[in-house]
Amino acid sequence: MVDNVRTLEDAISAHVRDGDEVALEGFTHLIPFAAAHEIIRQGRRDLTLVRMTPDIIYDQMIGAGCAKKLIFSWGGNPGVGSLHRMRDAVQDAWPRPLQLEEHSHAGMATRWQAGASGLPFGTLRGYVGTSLPDHTDTIAAIECPFTGEKLTAVPALNPDVGIIHAQQADRDGNVMLWGITGVQKECVLASRRSIVTVEEIVDAFTPHVNAVILPAWVIDSVVVCPGGAHPSYAHDYSSRDNDFYAAWDPIARDRDTFNSWMQEHVMS
Repeated sequence: MVDNVRTLEDAISAHVRDGDEVALEGFTHLIPFAAAHEIIRQGRRDLTLVRMTPDIIYDQMIGAGCAKKLIFSWGGNPGVGSLHRMRDAVQDAWPRPLQLEEHSHAGMATRWQAGASGLPFGTLRGYVGTSLPDHTDTIAAIECPFTGEKLTAVPALNPDVGIIHAQQADRDGNVMLWGITGVQKECVLASRRSIVTVEEIVDAFTPHVNAVILPAWVIDSVVVCPGGAHPSYAHDYSSRDNDFYAAWDPIARDRDTFNSWMQEHVMS
């Protein structure tokens, strides 16, 4: 029987601390919105947020004052436009200044892979000939010791806390997710502590195409949280709430409207 199941409130309280480096990963679906909302409710501050594709989930956390820094490779409201709370923090330091550490998708994926593998850094070709190394300190030129080829090194990602959403956990505490997968596996393996919210606990897994299974021993807390990915979706469990993504744009543009929405839908 699963012995690491907690409530969402208890899991966040136990594992997420002020000043932590926190990653909430998911790609298109299985984005852990419920966990982010609990971090906001618990008033965590000075967080370094890590995510390959920060979207509304980080717009909300940035606007709520949780973040001091963002490590990312792309930021936006998918299919709609900008992240206005992120933009306000960068341009006008509201509600506090936000530091940026920008990478490419390939760079972030390489960093996750290195972190999950226990390596100090990863290598790729992607930055050669670009100007991004002039703006990001965590990009360094190296030479292949075997061929002399000019390559790029990026440091491993090893956040204090990695948080993902998945479809199922079994009675032994193993987790399975399927559908479009991003770097959820690497996020859990690379992080010092990990929380997985799931749609349900099942007696046994049914095989799925493109499924990823995470063993119980790499997960600190499992939280049963049906709908925990909304407004993103959980493949085979829920649909993407496209109307929400469109509605977020006018909500996020105005500080007072944003604060009112957060008070009504998250804080209370």
